[in-house]
Amino acid sequence: MQFQLSGQQIEVTPALRDHATAKLDRLTRLDDKLTSLAIVLSVDKLRQCADGTLRVTGATLHAQADEADMYASIDILFDKLVIQLRKHREKVGDKHQHEAREARQYG
Repeated sequence: MQFQLSGQQIEVTPALRDHATAKLDRLTRLDDKLTSLAIVLSVDKLRQCADGTLRVTGATLHAQADEADMYASIDILFDKLVIQLRKHREKVGDKHQHEAREARQYG
């Protein structure tokens, strides 16, 4: 999986990069079909923003988090992406189960 971390109006420090990389494991444990993750960190006055775009086979998931602390923004961003990824997997899983059920029933 490709991982890109960039900053707008902010320098991405090694500590921020390490924090985001540590959180990346939560996503890879959920799904092994992740294509790429791009995170953009930015500062807007007193708000620390984190935008993330996660590409999975068949879908593109996007989340945004605004907090007073950049580390908290990254944490909340990954929480949102995990929730979206779980929902996407349930949707795909339900579809395949429904198709298999119909094949057994009418096949």
